[in-house]
Amino acid sequence: MTTFLRQFDWAGLLSLVQRIAGVLVCLTVHETCHGLAAYALGDPTAKRMRRLSFNPLHHIDWFGLASMVICGFGWAKPVPVDMRYFKKPKTGMAVTALAGPVSNFLLALALLFGASLLGRFAPSNGVVVWLFSFCLSTAALSVGLGLFNLVPIPPLDGSKVLFSLLPERAYYTLMRYERYGMVVLLLLVWLDVGGKYLSNAIYAVYFWIAGLFF
Repeated sequence: MTTFLRQFDWAGLLSLVQRIAGVLVCLTVHETCHGLAAYALGDPTAKRMRRLSFNPLHHIDWFGLASMVICGFGWAKPVPVDMRYFKKPKTGMAVTALAGPVSNFLLALALLFGASLLGRFAPSNGVVVWLFSFCLSTAALSVGLGLFNLVPIPPLDGSKVLFSLLPERAYYTLMRYERYGMVVLLLLVWLDVGGKYLSNAIYAVYFWIAGLFF
């Protein structure tokens, strides 16, 4: 048993725990902020379904979580939104959609600020090093999630923002067929179409935010 514990890849386990925790934080903040935005605009649906919560268990899609940890592409359970509660349905839907990516950029900002404080003022030990690494890696994940969701392909948030600029008839027609966009999205991810440009954008935004603190 002692030999097994000595040879066990503890660094790999800690890295996996760090990634899973980071994914949970990013997805939870993203989905909760969708619900909070909708609630602020008059839609109580997310609140009724207990989705205005920072408890990850309220938002997790286990297959989507595993996919994000392993492949870097995943999803949570979509927050239910009833746009009939909005005074201006298209605008309300766009604002609700935009709240998710914006929350991810703000989360990255907070994490990188936290990392800068740890680097400057915290004592150097194993726990602090792990937290420092967690803040940096989770900030990168959060930027990636935010930018990916701005891609204007249904059901991503960017499509709801773009569609809000369309005439009423075209808007509701596209929203009706939104679920089929997931097939297109999965195909594009599998073929790695645009992956290079997205990666470059993630690095650019991440290092720009990091440059504010380091």
